[in-house]
Amino acid sequence: MIALRERALISLDSTPSLPNHVRIQFDPVRQAYAVLSPERVFWPNEVSLAILNRCDGRSPVSAIISSLATEYDAPEDEMTGDVTAFLQEWANKLLVRP
Repeated sequence: MIALRERALISLDSTPSLPNHVRIQFDPVRQAYAVLSPERVFWPNEVSLAILNRCDGRSPVSAIISSLATEYDAPEDEMTGDVTAFLQEWANKLLVRP
């Protein structure tokens, strides 16, 4: 019998981090950052990379959103849905730990 993994949900109180098997590395050939995971490579855009770099396991999602809102001069309430959806998608792929 196979045990099913319970889906981890991202909330504003979650303190996301990158699992040990995921790392961010600069690729000098492409002059871009890659997110490396076993047998997978992702090429995040600037905003995705800004979110992932803040996933330190100490900062709650609400603080990440606040920091991004300040950096990009955008309203927090408009960013909340996009940031939590992004983190949820990455958590579903086991690339972010809530």
